[in-house]
Amino acid sequence: MFVKLENINFKYANNEDLILNDLSFELPKGCMLAILGPNGSGKSTIAKLIMGLLKPTSGHIYIGDEELTEKSVNHLRKKLSIIFQNPDNQFVGVTVKDDIAFGLENLKVERSKMQEAVNQYAQMVDMSEYLDANPENLSGGQKQRVAIAGALAMQTDLIIFDEATSMLDPKGTKEIIEMIKTLKNSHQKTIITITHNLEEALFADKVMVLNQGKIVLEGTPREVLKEKTILEASGLKLIDGLFLIDRINNSALEESQKKVLTDKLWELTFKM
Repeated sequence: MFVKLENINFKYANNEDLILNDLSFELPKGCMLAILGPNGSGKSTIAKLIMGLLKPTSGHIYIGDEELTEKSVNHLRKKLSIIFQNPDNQFVGVTVKDDIAFGLENLKVERSKMQEAVNQYAQMVDMSEYLDANPENLSGGQKQRVAIAGALAMQTDLIIFDEATSMLDPKGTKEIIEMIKTLKNSHQKTIITITHNLEEALFADKVMVLNQGKIVLEGTPREVLKEKTILEASGLKLIDGLFLIDRINNSALEESQKKVLTDKLWELTFKM
């Protein structure tokens, strides 16, 4: 397992309420996990714990075969990168190429290799023509693509998308979802996407639903999306295909007809 959380409890100082309550899960290398849940369910806390930005109240976190501790956090972070919710909070350079190169500069990568990496990953996220642009002038989706290029340039094993589409317009959201799909299909990265949008979970290998700091549902996308009652109780907005499937299953149609229609709808849902 590349990422393993074992009996994690977390609460902030001077607060008796647990944000995460005895949470455990594992993620193999090269797989994609979608963590779903409403605001306040503990999703982003998981990301901060894995990145070593927060320390568990109790429990253990492992990256590869090494436990994440105060002693190991600095070198383990070199295997990890995160794309935050607000793209404006991620920029440190005055141009796109400066921003993509920022992490490489900190690692003292040779300049010629740095320029090569910047060009390679800018092209990968379709931002080559914007290398000299000021990030402030980019759209939300473009900003997130630059952040992804910076993460890819660092060649980390794990990329966490922490509500990376929640502040984007529909066009920007689609751009980032397609980018995550491309990364997932390459099988070269372990991916965790943290979201309240069910559409972002359709192409994951594993889906986990959080509510009030606990895992209330986990499985493949199809297994999880079938649990309409639990999803709604967890404050998640169902996608249109699930409403239609539910209406068909509760209709007066013959069972054979229901099966044909629902199978087709599931097929269409996962082609989104």
